[in-house]
Amino acid sequence: METVTRDKLVEDVKDVLHDVEQLMRQAASAGEGQAAELRDRAAKALERAQDKLDGLQRDVARAAREAARATDHWVHQNPWSSIGAAAAIGILIGVLVARR
Repeated sequence: METVTRDKLVEDVKDVLHDVEQLMRQAASAGEGQAAELRDRAAKALERAQDKLDGLQRDVARAAREAARATDHWVHQNPWSSIGAAAAIGILIGVLVARR
């Protein structure tokens, strides 16, 4: 998922939560009929936010599966390079830990 899309989603969710907060404040001081309408609008705004978050969760899970699949494929195609990369990372971590 693109960073722009994720940032836009976070911004949208914040906007929805802000709108819900305002609607709830208005509902607290409104008459019975108007309060019911405001509660309905707040519930719909929360549903929209939940839908957007569900979509983000699906996109992230799909991207993670694709990355795992690509990594698995690369490791099977390049076993010695994979071993070398793992060894290099292990040495780097060892050097960094030894410095402390």
